[in-house]
Amino acid sequence: MKIPTKVPESGFYYHYKHDLSGPINNYAYEVVGVGCHTEDDCRAEDTNMVVYRPLYESSVYKAGKLFDLRPLDMWMGNISKDGKTFPRFSKIIDSLIIAKLEEIKNQMYS
Repeated sequence: MKIPTKVPESGFYYHYKHDLSGPINNYAYEVVGVGCHTEDDCRAEDTNMVVYRPLYESSVYKAGKLFDLRPLDMWMGNISKDGKTFPRFSKIIDSLIIAKLEEIKNQMYS
């Protein structure tokens, strides 16, 4: 089993598609942890997966409040768009935004 050296901290993140002029929770997610696939025959890129959930209504949320999974390397990776390179996901550190997202999370997942 390959143990990753870098994993995201638990907490709130924005996807690169987050629109600052939109709702505070658009493309906002809560990371709950990182999981390791228990079977030896999985694809290498699926060995370690980030476990997270949306903080806006999405198909996953509507399907029974499930968690999303994304390969760790993809989560931690960068995106190139319009000649610029930036992280796919960015940790939210603003305490006011975090407090609002906590309220949204509690309403959605209570």
